[in-house]
Amino acid sequence: MSDDPIPDWHDLGDATELAQAPLHERKIGRTRLAVSYVDGDFGVVSGVCNHVGGPLGQGRVDARGYVTCPWHGWKFHHVTGVGEPGFEEDRLPAYTTKVEDGRLWVDLASATARRKKPHAPHPLVQIRRRGEPGGPAKDAPRRVLGISTTQMDPANPRTSTSEMLLEVALAHAAARGAETQMIRVRELSFRHCEGYYSKSAQACTWPCSITQMDASDQMDRVYEGVVAWADVILVATPIRWGAASSLYFKMAERMNCIQNQITLADKVLMQNKVAAFIVTGGQDNIQAVVGQMLTFFGELGCAFPQFPFVGHSRGWSAEDMENNVGYVARSESLREGTRGLVDRALSLSNALQGSEACAAEIARGGRKAHALTERRSEE
Repeated sequence: MSDDPIPDWHDLGDATELAQAPLHERKIGRTRLAVSYVDGDFGVVSGVCNHVGGPLGQGRVDARGYVTCPWHGWKFHHVTGVGEPGFEEDRLPAYTTKVEDGRLWVDLASATARRKKPHAPHPLVQIRRRGEPGGPAKDAPRRVLGISTTQMDPANPRTSTSEMLLEVALAHAAARGAETQMIRVRELSFRHCEGYYSKSAQACTWPCSITQMDASDQMDRVYEGVVAWADVILVATPIRWGAASSLYFKMAERMNCIQNQITLADKVLMQNKVAAFIVTGGQDNIQAVVGQMLTFFGELGCAFPQFPFVGHSRGWSAEDMENNVGYVARSESLREGTRGLVDRALSLSNALQGSEACAAEIARGGRKAHALTERRSEE
C-alpha cells in the first residue's frame, strides 16, 4: 500500500496566457502560490516568503531563475523552492505541475516541506528595560543620550552651535551623576529608509529590515541608544531653511519602524522615556522645527518635560554667522537654559519610574492607523 498522498490537482489557468509573464500570483483556497515561467519551464512554489511572509507572487524572477520577494529581496528557486546559493537551508514548499489540454495544473498534495534556516534573533528584539532581568536596576543612575544631527566635513570641521549646547547638556547630566553617551549621526554609516512600509505595513519590521540584513548598517546604534539604553534623549539640530537638518530626517525616517510596532503589534517599545530638544540657527522658525520633533518623538512614546526645548536664533537678517557662533560660545544664559532643560528632563525621568504614565499598551481609537489594527483583529 503506497504512502503517497492522493493527488489534489487544481487548474491554474490557460498555459499560454501564464507564459506571457515570468511571474503570477494565484490563490487556491487559503494557499498562496507563486507561478513562474522561465526558459520554457513552469514552476509553482509557495507564495509566502520564509522571512516575514512577503507575497512572492508579486515579486520578480532574476536572471538565474530565483523568485525574489518584493518586500526584502529574499530569493528562492522558482521550481525547487530552494534558497539562493549560501541560503539553501531556507526552502519553500514546491509543487508538481503539468500542462494538460492547454491548461496549467498544480498538485497541492505534492507540496514539499517548508524549511527555515535557524536565524538567531537580533539583539534588539529583546529589550531589557530598567528594573527587569538583564536591565539596569531601578535606582541605577539615569542614562542620558545626546544625539547631534548637524552635518559637516570631518576633514574640515566647523563649530556647531547646536552640538556645542548639547555638549553642555551632557556635561551637566554627568555632573548630576547620570551616565551619558553622545551619538553624532554624521559619524554613522547607514542607508536611507527604503520604503518597505510603502510596500505593505507588515513589511516594516523591528528592528528595521535593513539593520537585520546589512551588518555594516550602523543605524543599530541609534536603535539601541533610544530604545534600549537611554532614559533621557536629547536631540540637537541646526535650522535648515525652516526645518531640522536633512540628517535628522534621514535618521527619523529609519526610526519609523519603532512607531510601526505600535501600528502592527500594539507594542510600545519606548516606555518611560523622556525627550527634549536643542534647536539653533542663524534664521528663525524654531517653533516649526520643534513642533515636528515633538510630534515625532511623542508618537514614538516619549514624554516631555515642562518647556521641552532650548531654542536660539538671531533672525532673518542676521547672516553674519561667525558672529552667531561667537554669541552662542559666550552666552552664559544659553548654558543656564540648557542645564535647566537637563534638570527638568531628569526630574521627569525620575518621576516616571514606577508610574503608569507611559503604558505598554494604549487605547487605539484616534491613534495613527488604528483602523488597520481593527481590521487585523477582525480577521
